[in-house]
Amino acid sequence: MEKIWKIKESGNLVDDSETSKYHRVILELLAKRGISDPAEVERFFNSSYERDILDPFLFSGMEKAVARITEAKKKKEKIAVFGDYDADGVTATIILVETLEQLGFEKVIYYIPDRQLEGYGLNIEAIEYLQKEKVKLIVTVDCGITNLEEVAKAQALGMDIIITDHHHVPEKIPEALAVINPHQKNSGYPFPDLAGVGVALKLAEALYQKINPEKKEQLKWALDLAAIGTIADCVPLQGENRVLAKYGLLVLSKTRRLGLQELFKVGSIQIDADNVPNARKIAFQVAPRVNAAGRMDHANMAYELIRETDRVKARDLALEVESKNQQRQKVTAEIAKQVRLLAGSSFKDKKFIFAENEHWPVGILGLVAGKIAEEFGKPTAILQKQAKEIVGSFRSIPTVDIMEMLEKCQELLIRFGGHSQAAGVRLLSENAKKFYEQMEKNINAELAGRELIPEIEVDLEIKPEDINWDLAMELKKLEPFGQGNEEPLFLMRRMAVMETKVVGNGNKHLKVQLRAENGGPKIFEAIGFRMGERKIPQNGEIIDLVFSLAEDEWNGNKKLQLTLVDFKKSI
Repeated sequence: MEKIWKIKESGNLVDDSETSKYHRVILELLAKRGISDPAEVERFFNSSYERDILDPFLFSGMEKAVARITEAKKKKEKIAVFGDYDADGVTATIILVETLEQLGFEKVIYYIPDRQLEGYGLNIEAIEYLQKEKVKLIVTVDCGITNLEEVAKAQALGMDIIITDHHHVPEKIPEALAVINPHQKNSGYPFPDLAGVGVALKLAEALYQKINPEKKEQLKWALDLAAIGTIADCVPLQGENRVLAKYGLLVLSKTRRLGLQELFKVGSIQIDADNVPNARKIAFQVAPRVNAAGRMDHANMAYELIRETDRVKARDLALEVESKNQQRQKVTAEIAKQVRLLAGSSFKDKKFIFAENEHWPVGILGLVAGKIAEEFGKPTAILQKQAKEIVGSFRSIPTVDIMEMLEKCQELLIRFGGHSQAAGVRLLSENAKKFYEQMEKNINAELAGRELIPEIEVDLEIKPEDINWDLAMELKKLEPFGQGNEEPLFLMRRMAVMETKVVGNGNKHLKVQLRAENGGPKIFEAIGFRMGERKIPQNGEIIDLVFSLAEDEWNGNKKLQLTLVDFKKSI
C-alpha cells in the first residue's frame, strides 16, 4: 500500500549566539520537536545524571512503600518480587531483587508468571503459592495496577502488597498497601512516562537513600538493565527516560554481567567498552533475545542468564536463549504470513483486523499484531483460542487509543491492560463474537470520515549538498533515538538511480546507488531493508526518497549510507 509522506510543521527556530555552534539542520530538527529555547537546547545536548534524575520520594506512595519494606528487613520477613515476563519486567525484577540483596535483606525470592499458563499480572494460584512459601510482602514490578481480586486475596491470606507499575490506570485500582505508578493522577511524580524498570529503579533509589545512602552510587551499575527495559518497552525517550537510556547504554558497554557478555558473543552483537551500543541495537538485537525466553518458554531463563555468575553456565544459557530467539523469528514470520493473507482479503475494506487461531503461541501474538498494524495501518488484534477462553494482543495506530476502545466493552472481558498503542486481553470464548462486533463499532466510530492511508512523518526536506560527515556526527548528538525522540527522517527529491541490486539471504534487501538529477559530484549508497520484493527502480529513473542517515562500517572502512524508508518515482 502506497504511503503518504507528511513533512512535520516548522518549529520556532531561535537564532542565538549560544546555539550557533550547532548544525542548522540539527537546530531545525529540535525546533520541530518543540525544543528551541537556547537553554532547552543546551540541556538536551548536555544532560546530567545527577541533575536530571528526579527524587524518588516525589512519588506519593514511596514513603509508605519504603517504610513497609524496611519493616520487613527488621522482622526478617520473606519478600517476593513479582514481575512481568517481558524485557521490561525481567530487568525490573532483577534490579529490585539485587537491591534488596545488596541492602542486606535475607529472604528475597522472585516470581515471574508463565505467559502461556498464567498470563499477565498477578493470579490467584501464584498468590496461594507465595503464601505457602511463607511470603509476608509482595512487591510487584511492571504489573499489578489492574489486579483488584488478586490483591484482596493476598491481603486475606495475611500478605501485604506494594504495587509498582507504569501501565494505564483504571478507574478503580487495587487497595494495596502502597501504589507507585507515574500515571496516577495523584502520583506526585512530574514525569509520567517511566517504564516498569524505571519505576523499579526509583524504588531501589529510595531504599538506598533510606537504608544505606553511602552506597547509593553502586546502583549506577544497574543502569545497563534500566536501558534495556526502557528501550524495549518503547516508552518515550524524553526527559528522565532519555537520561536513563543515555547513561545506561554507557554502562552496558562495560557491563559486569557475564550473562549479557555471553549473550552478545553468541548473538554476534558488538557491544564492549570500545563499542557503546545505540538504542536501535538494543531494540532490534538485545531486547528481542531477552524477550524470546518468555515468548517461547519461560522468562525465568532470561532472568537466570542475566544473573548468572559462572561463565560456563552463562554460555549454556545464552545458547539456549539464542535458540529460542531463532525459533521465535521463524514462528512469527509464518504466522504473520497467514494473517497478512487474511488481512488483505477478509479485512480489506474494514478498519479493524481481528484474527484468532488455537495453534498460535501466546508469546508472539503481540509481535504479529505489531507487524500487521504497521503494514496495513489499521488497529489489529491477534488472539489464541484456548479451551474456554481467548487471550491475545492488540496493536494500534496513532489515531486510535486502543485502551479507550477496550474500556468501552470491558464488561465482555475477564482482564485487559496496557497502553494507548499496545494492550493485552483475556475473555470467554462465548463472548468473542460480541466483543469483536463491539470493538469494530467503537473503532469505526473513532475513525468515521477518515481514510486509513498509512503515513510516514518526515522531519525535514534536504538537498544532496547538506549530507556530509559533519551532519552525521551532529545527528549522533540527538541519540538515543526511540519513541518521542525518533531517528530523523529526511526527504530528498529528484535523485537519479545509477545502479540497483538485491542482496542478503533470500534477496531480501535492496541496494541503490544515487546521485542528484543534475549530475552533482556526490554518489550516495542507499540500503532498503526488506525491500527486495518491491518494484526495483531502473537505472536512469528519477526518484524521491525518504531515509535516515547512517554510518556504515565494513572491515574498518567507514562510509555514509542512506537507510531507505520509502521511495517513489518523481513526478
